Amino acid sequence: MAAIALVVVVGGGWAPRTPAGAASGAREPGPFRGLGTWVDAFDYVPSRQQHGAPPPVTPASVADMAALGVRTLYLQVVGPDDPAAGSVAEPVLLGEFLAAAHRSGLAVVGWYLPFLDDVDADLAVIGAMTGFRSHGQRFDAYALDIEWTQGVRDPDQRSAAAVSVAKHTRALVGSGVPLGATVYPAVQTEVLNVSLWPRFPYQRLARSVDVWMPMVYWTFRDGTYRDPAIYTAESVARLRDNLGDRRALVHPIGGIADGSTPVDGVSFLRAVRTTRSVGWSLYDFNTTASSAWPVLRAGPEATATTTTSTTTSASTTGASVPAAGATKPSVG
Repeated sequence: MAAIALVVVVGGGWAPRTPAGAASGAREPGPFRGLGTWVDAFDYVPSRQQHGAPPPVTPASVADMAALGVRTLYLQVVGPDDPAAGSVAEPVLLGEFLAAAHRSGLAVVGWYLPFLDDVDADLAVIGAMTGFRSHGQRFDAYALDIEWTQGVRDPDQRSAAAVSVAKHTRALVGSGVPLGATVYPAVQTEVLNVSLWPRFPYQRLARSVDVWMPMVYWTFRDGTYRDPAIYTAESVARLRDNLGDRRALVHPIGGIADGSTPVDGVSFLRAVRTTRSVGWSLYDFNTTASSAWPVLRAGPEATATTTTSTTTSASTTGASVPAAGATKPSVG
């Protein structure tokens, strides 16, 4: 199938410069295809709940995910400030999530946020994640959340650490297991905050990464980029341009869920369709309103003839948003 060049003109009139002969990836998306949902340690680890409250997401929640049309659960294996010590958080719970997901027909992608200031420590946790087994259950794929900038201030040293972590993770999982990378959207790093991570090492990471997952959190934006379709489409186009690969496999992560409306979801899925992304999700499961799921489940092809405006406010949607768990860090 011939590649389609996506041209997005916003503000300064940017358009992708990827040459027509750019290489196309031969990798497979595996569990990264289709509708996914995200669960982080703040929502399932008992010790992270305030005042002894029960976790808002449990292994029993997986049956709900399946009923809502979710294909893949993205499950954080250790929290951002847990004592890593080369282990995963709550191994018994992780095993229960794996069993419940596989019983319901869902794949599970284990994900980890590397701090990059101690590559050996990061790799110890990643080794525990990739080697994790529970009653014959294991993760179906893995993802690295490459967004932490506080550990290594120098962006080039940070990039070198990220590339090293990705390279060693690829070696751990082998060539047959898909590996994803959660990254800042290129609009954010190239237009909105150029000092966040200059010279991000897209092409060096591409030697290890199969699927790219830009965090297109339009609820952190205003003006033109508050439109999920514009923000997502330009972010995907810039990502592929930086990779030099128009066919790079992309799974955009939209959100944040509790600040989004069903109309935002339609706009987001329109960009998923026009960019030919392989999958889609909102961050995260616990904060996704019940009114959002029919849109997400219908998928990008359902937007082919939809022309709904994205200016509808959250107060007019009638969305009922579940109460969030412990306060989570957010990236702006």
